[in-house]
Amino acid sequence: MSSYITMFHCRHQFRLALVQLHVSKIKADNLGRAQKIVKEAAGQGAKVVVLPECFNSPYGTGFFAEYAEKIPGESTQVLSEAAKECGVYLVGGSIPEEDGGKLYNTCSIFGPDGKLLVKHRKIHLFDVDVPGKIRFQESETLSPGNSLSMFETPFCKVGVGICYDIRFAELAQIYAKKGCQLLVYPGAFNMTTGPAHWELLQRGRAVDNQVYVAAASPARDESASYVAWGHSSVVSPWGEVIAKAGPEESVVYADIDLQYLADMRQQIPITTQRRNDLYSVNSVQEG
Repeated sequence: MSSYITMFHCRHQFRLALVQLHVSKIKADNLGRAQKIVKEAAGQGAKVVVLPECFNSPYGTGFFAEYAEKIPGESTQVLSEAAKECGVYLVGGSIPEEDGGKLYNTCSIFGPDGKLLVKHRKIHLFDVDVPGKIRFQESETLSPGNSLSMFETPFCKVGVGICYDIRFAELAQIYAKKGCQLLVYPGAFNMTTGPAHWELLQRGRAVDNQVYVAAASPARDESASYVAWGHSSVVSPWGEVIAKAGPEESVVYADIDLQYLADMRQQIPITTQRRNDLYSVNSVQEG
């Protein structure tokens, strides 16, 4: 009986790690450090490890073309090997991807056998203009992805978005509707949007959909042309921040409890109370 309980318990809980990586202009250093820290996280019992947005290169429209790679390529080879060596599900943050003459901001996810499970190209491009604060236009160099991205683990189904994708509630709703219990967003919010919206958006997506939400940022580098906010964090289905980094390079761990998620959904049964006769959010194009 006790072995059954242990197995049951294991299936409903797993450790998640967010790697808040310090990203330099030297790609080989970024890849090497990412590989080392993924190994460290696996050693701490992490089964799913998430890297930040643009983990292999500085973030900026002036860098995307210079650092862009094909997939498979150098960076994804490193990710594949790290996932296999450590026996983890590795959400490879994102890298600038070149394909057919176009550039994409792309997240590759690898299974514990080192195989590519899914590739998410950032759907919503970060084109913002806040007078006196920040102007950034990803669309000057990048093309948007056109598909939703989910992958299965023995623990739960996971939905993937990149940074600005988190602002679009419909994406998270569709992932939840399709059975995702964890949403991961590698992201690099800045010093204007970070303090204002980073945590708020994660908590909103988590509460609205009764899912765990994890967002992994690069570490803050005040000398970079684009300064990331940092504060990688994990939010529970109750909307509580259960793990959070500061601005510096670090690894954040959270134990994801799917029984707690199930209990939450039973106590506040919004899924069954939704008025599908009045409104609906549906995906037009599948990944």
